[in-house]
Amino acid sequence: MKLAKRFILMAKSHWGELVVTVIALIGGSALSLVTPEVIRRMTASLSSPDGISADILLKFSLVLICAYLLRGVLRFIAMYVSHIAAWNFVGELTLKVYDKYQSLSMRYYQDKQTGQLMSRMVNDTRLLEVLIAHSLPDLISNILVIIGVTVMIFIINPYLALLTLVPVPLVLFAGSFFSKKVAPLFRINQQVLGDLNGVLQDNLSGMKEIQAFGKERYEHEKMLKNTKYYSFVNIRANKANAVFHPSVEFLTSLGTVIVVGAGGLLAMSGKINTADIVGFFVYLSLFYQPLAVLARLVEDVQTALAGAERVAEVLDSESEIEESPNAYDLIGVEGNIAFENVSFDYINGEHVLNDISFTANKGEMIALVGPTGVGKTTIVSLLERFYDPLSGRITLDGHDLRDLTLSSLRNNISLVLQDVFLFNGTIEENIAYGVENYTRESVISAAKTAFADEFISKMPNGYDTVVGERGIRLSGGQKQRIAIARAVLRNTPVLILDEATSSVDTETESHIQEAIENLAGSRTVIVIAHRLSTVMRADNIVVLEKGKIVETGKHSELLTKNGLYAKMCSI
Repeated sequence: MKLAKRFILMAKSHWGELVVTVIALIGGSALSLVTPEVIRRMTASLSSPDGISADILLKFSLVLICAYLLRGVLRFIAMYVSHIAAWNFVGELTLKVYDKYQSLSMRYYQDKQTGQLMSRMVNDTRLLEVLIAHSLPDLISNILVIIGVTVMIFIINPYLALLTLVPVPLVLFAGSFFSKKVAPLFRINQQVLGDLNGVLQDNLSGMKEIQAFGKERYEHEKMLKNTKYYSFVNIRANKANAVFHPSVEFLTSLGTVIVVGAGGLLAMSGKINTADIVGFFVYLSLFYQPLAVLARLVEDVQTALAGAERVAEVLDSESEIEESPNAYDLIGVEGNIAFENVSFDYINGEHVLNDISFTANKGEMIALVGPTGVGKTTIVSLLERFYDPLSGRITLDGHDLRDLTLSSLRNNISLVLQDVFLFNGTIEENIAYGVENYTRESVISAAKTAFADEFISKMPNGYDTVVGERGIRLSGGQKQRIAIARAVLRNTPVLILDEATSSVDTETESHIQEAIENLAGSRTVIVIAHRLSTVMRADNIVVLEKGKIVETGKHSELLTKNGLYAKMCSI
């Protein structure tokens, strides 16, 4: 109930629509009580010595037509307005989950599957529609019907009314028992659906590898196993439903049997007339039907809350990276960077960086080199504040990164990664992704600086060419040059190149090196590279091994030391 209350409160902006829904439901519920009363009175008229006149029969018919018509209108209003509230809320909640994902640090994503995250954002939020548009209105309307019918049957005959209520405690007990036993099954269903989405997303992303290595059969068997398990958990949950709902129907039927027997005895002894018996039984059908509906609502609510629980887990996740309450914007950045005794680990106790200290002054090019896995890319991630150091501090122009707003920090850094990500849009949109205001001329200029204009201009649609998902229509070298053009257009004081020339040919690399040299004097450039041609031009080379800095200096200085750098150069 706490979880349901939380999400109902989150839908506060739609309470107006829900109030309209409830009013319409109250009207519809009240009109449902008209039919039994009309039938009761008509039966009484038919049983009277004078019989029933055509005028009275017409009157009864008109009352029923008006009641049915108005009830239909009110039910339309209730259903339509409740769905307006529900689907608008689902859309807002989906966006809320997405915004939460954007606020979480990279550490959150280390052990998460993309498919699982998508399932929580799309599938689980969608289940809340059932709670808002169906369960809540149905709960209110059916309770109102039960209350109204209870009042009417007590007016007709209190003794029979009490007998009618005999199965109610049994129905409530069955509902409570079902809720406790079956609720975990629905949570498992949502978890398994998320796992299935995770496997599917992985396989679709890796389809080229699956086909290249001939693993179609293997992946088919893996998907078969997942789909079979997903079928099994759903069948198991529905088996419980198949037991529960007939049980509720049987319990409510017992009430009818009790009333038939007792009502018959009362009628035989003359303590109740025929009209009241008929009216009572019509009301009785209205009494037990809502009870059965409320029993079904238990299932709907459990399904909705299973999704709500998974959504709440995301919303309650705490980001490792949070802005200080007193965070401020850094203006007029020059690009002086300092790492001061920085240590970091991804897994507790396993240091990736250990007591790292170095500086990069305005306009300098700093190269980070060393074997794979020594923490070069981690240094870049810390500078972008995707993570925070375990100890020590990092400063930009003397300001601790943790004291700055994330936007002002990242707006002053451009990053070109080895694994370039391009969005499914045009080349122009991808180059201009990091800037608010740009012109076609500025995009072309940046592309020329990155030596990308040559291949772009040869494409059928030029800068309006759609690159496809993750830039699938471009080669690795073309994607890297577009990424470099994106960084050039951004024109920030700090430029980070993480193996930015790893996928280009030698001639293109020389052009890009020329472009980097042109940029180096006007901004601070941090380069991660294994190619000697990239590194040897740096103002300072930081050599890392096993998470520690083992050497620093210029290319010529490090060669004379005959250390790790000299060994790497000779190789």
